[in-house]
Amino acid sequence: MLSHFFDFKPEVLALDEKAMELCQPYFKHMEEIRDFNQLKMLKAFADTQMSSTDMLGTTGYGLWDTGRAKLEQIFAEVMGAEDALVRSQFQSGTHTLAVALFGLLRAGDTLLAATGRPYDTLEGVIGLDGKGKGTGTLMDYGVKYDEAPLKADFTPDYDLIAQKAPGAKVCHIQRSRGYLQRNAFDLATIRKIADTARAANPEIIIFVDNCYGEFTQTEEPCQAGADLVVGSLIKNPGGGIAPTGGYIAGRRDLVELCAYRLNAPGLGKDLGCTLDTPRDMYLGFYYAPGVVCEAIKTAIYAQCLLELVGKKPIPRYCEDHNDIVTCFDAGTADALIGFCRGVQAASPVDSYAAPEPSPEPGYTDEVIMASGSFTQGSTIELSCDGPLREPYTCYLQGGLNFAASRAGVLLAVQNAYFKE
Repeated sequence: MLSHFFDFKPEVLALDEKAMELCQPYFKHMEEIRDFNQLKMLKAFADTQMSSTDMLGTTGYGLWDTGRAKLEQIFAEVMGAEDALVRSQFQSGTHTLAVALFGLLRAGDTLLAATGRPYDTLEGVIGLDGKGKGTGTLMDYGVKYDEAPLKADFTPDYDLIAQKAPGAKVCHIQRSRGYLQRNAFDLATIRKIADTARAANPEIIIFVDNCYGEFTQTEEPCQAGADLVVGSLIKNPGGGIAPTGGYIAGRRDLVELCAYRLNAPGLGKDLGCTLDTPRDMYLGFYYAPGVVCEAIKTAIYAQCLLELVGKKPIPRYCEDHNDIVTCFDAGTADALIGFCRGVQAASPVDSYAAPEPSPEPGYTDEVIMASGSFTQGSTIELSCDGPLREPYTCYLQGGLNFAASRAGVLLAVQNAYFKE
């Protein structure tokens, strides 16, 4: 079927056939997780008694917006949280994380990064290495930063976390890998970090950057010791339908503090019009378990295919998956660029474009990105990127449906490793 629509070489189609055979049991496991999460989602919608009028949206102040309130109630139930803040006013995952951190931390407080240096775009939010100095970073406002680097094997240093936690207000855990070649942290690891930090400091706030991790398992970080979780709606929980936005979920008192930061002290969650977004946000969240399953099936297939061509993807196709991201060393700049161009060529939007490396705000090196997505910057849709620095690591994520994403990955592999 693939060769009916795209020009694949016979040796590439043979690899596809082998990969599909090897992946079947792991696809089945992800489908079981999908079904559990979809039923959990259905139950939350029913419990909230969401109605068609809740999708109409509001203007102006957005006072008495029952649709917004019910959506946040559904999020809270699904995430295992007391409360949630789900808003289209969040512009990105980084913006949502920044609102949460500024909501929790005050001058003199310490932010402890328990899983090493955070993702590149947070460096400017925190003010690390002088980035963003004078623009209103956490450090500009007197917040201190401490770090427990990961060990050489990319596991948390629990002894160091226990040593540093007593002086910290917030313990930051980044579930996904950022630009590191490590597996995403599973919920057992998140729980162990939380338990370690709390044993040393019972008042510490356990804060989890949950980007890329939602619905990859049957539980979420709030059910594994987190006080607050943060994510983006143009990643997993938006289901490829939400056009923008982010969420913060967890303890009610902490969510309220974040709402004061987003809006204004004294206003909190009471304000925030929804305009025309409620239907897309409801529908995207409802479909998210199924879409995440398709994205992880895409990841499993890509990992298997890459192993068959001699690469060493992280994670392996036969391992547990705790986010939707696959990383691997492309080996050369040409292979990285070729892989990204292959993904772009099999995208539904802008398939004619040829990605080029370029500077990106918040990143140290030039980055090449492929994303033929319906929503700009969406990473639940099939996309890949990587910094132009050795060993030319590529980060592949997303896939709204496996049939199309399979073609995209196969074309990317052919473009990178089977050139004439």
